[in-house]
Amino acid sequence: MIQIFIISIKLTLEFLILIYPLFFKNLQMEKIHGMFDQFPELSEEAKGAFANELELLQVERGELLEQEGRVCNHLYFVKDGSARSFYTKDNKDVTVSFTLEGEFATAMYSFISRQPSYENIEAMEKSTIAKISKEALLRLFEQHVSLERTYRLILEQYYIMLEEQLIFAKFKSAMERYLDLMENRPKIIHKASVGQIASYLDMSIETLSRIRGKI
Repeated sequence: MIQIFIISIKLTLEFLILIYPLFFKNLQMEKIHGMFDQFPELSEEAKGAFANELELLQVERGELLEQEGRVCNHLYFVKDGSARSFYTKDNKDVTVSFTLEGEFATAMYSFISRQPSYENIEAMEKSTIAKISKEALLRLFEQHVSLERTYRLILEQYYIMLEEQLIFAKFKSAMERYLDLMENRPKIIHKASVGQIASYLDMSIETLSRIRGKI
C-alpha cells in the first residue's frame, strides 16, 4: 500500500514538472492577450520575452498610475477598464487623453525625456493594467529588433492622436468635436464624467450640455 502511494506521488510530481513550463508559458502569454493584435509581424519569441517583463496591477477608480512632478518610468497597457491623463491648471484638472481597453498609455514626454511629468494618469474605474519599465524595454530592444519597431509604431499612433486633438481644438466647432468623439470613441461618453469630456473637448460643461440637448 505504501509502495503504491509512493509511486502515485512520484507520478504526480513528474506530471507537474512536465506541465509546469506549459502552464507558466500560458500564464505569461495571458498577460499580453490582445496587446499585439495590431502588430501581427511580431514573433512569438519576442512576445514571450515582453510578457516575462510585465507586471499586472489591479487598480481601483481614482488610483494614480503616474503623478505630475515625478519621472514616468513605465509604459502601461489597459487589459480591462479605462484610464485618463490630466494636468492641473488653476486648481482645475484638464483632461489630455483617455485610454480604453486594449490601448497603451504613458506620460510620453517624461517617459522619453526622463524629465518630471506635467501630467497624471488615473484609473477611471476598477481596471486591470499591465506595465513594463523603461529599463526592461531598452533591454528587450537589444534582444528583439521587432519589439523596437513595434514601440516606434506605438509612438507614431500617440503623436497622430495628439495632432488630431489639436485639429479638433483649432478647426472644428464644439458640435463637430463632440460628434467625432461619439462616432470614433463612443465608450468614453459612457465611462467619463461630463466635466472630463468637456475638458477633453476644450469646452465648458454648459456648452457640452447644450450640445447634448440638441442631439
